[in-house]
Amino acid sequence: MLNSIGAILPLALGVAISPIPIIAVILMLLSPKAHTNGPAFLVGWVTGLAAVSVAVTALSGKAGLGSGGGSVVGSLIKVALGFLLVGLAVREFRNRPRPGQQPQLPGWMRAIDSTTGPKALGIAFLLSVNPKNLSLTVAAAVSVAQEGLSTISAAFVLTLFVVLASLSIAVPVALDLFGGASAARALDGLRAWLDANNATVMAVLLVVIGVVLLGKGLSGL
Repeated sequence: MLNSIGAILPLALGVAISPIPIIAVILMLLSPKAHTNGPAFLVGWVTGLAAVSVAVTALSGKAGLGSGGGSVVGSLIKVALGFLLVGLAVREFRNRPRPGQQPQLPGWMRAIDSTTGPKALGIAFLLSVNPKNLSLTVAAAVSVAQEGLSTISAAFVLTLFVVLASLSIAVPVALDLFGGASAARALDGLRAWLDANNATVMAVLLVVIGVVLLGKGLSGL
């Protein structure tokens, strides 16, 4: 099980460091409906990650990824996901704001003040399964399936993955609920930093994780 935990840690970090979802939840926490939308966003985020993890693990088990031949299939999946993440990193780097250029956020973020709880949940669900997060979550589930763990052990590792991958959303929500007046200033400062640096942060992170997946995939062939 320790091998599986070691495999999912960098993948969970990659999901957790997702600037756009973090900015989205911060904007919701700075809106008039913060105490409703923040927790709803967290629930949607966790639900999306958990749903993908469970579905991929179940499919991997049926495909026999824990067996010898299945291990090769799992390694090929890792290689493909590694190339995909490196490609996403290149796109992020090319789209980064140039010096002096004001970063452009998605249009839907400008209407976030009027977001309702159910809509916040839906937005979080969709962000949790965007191409980057979906790739990392699939890689985590495949890694767990390849280890051939018992159902209880696999459930523990995947739960750990979801918890770690959700910390970047859970911490701002908790800060808003229990941090008092200083929470808004801290959240606004974090949002400003992410606005300016999210593309560069993601590009570096995706390259590192993509190369790691490529290495692990190729070593299993």
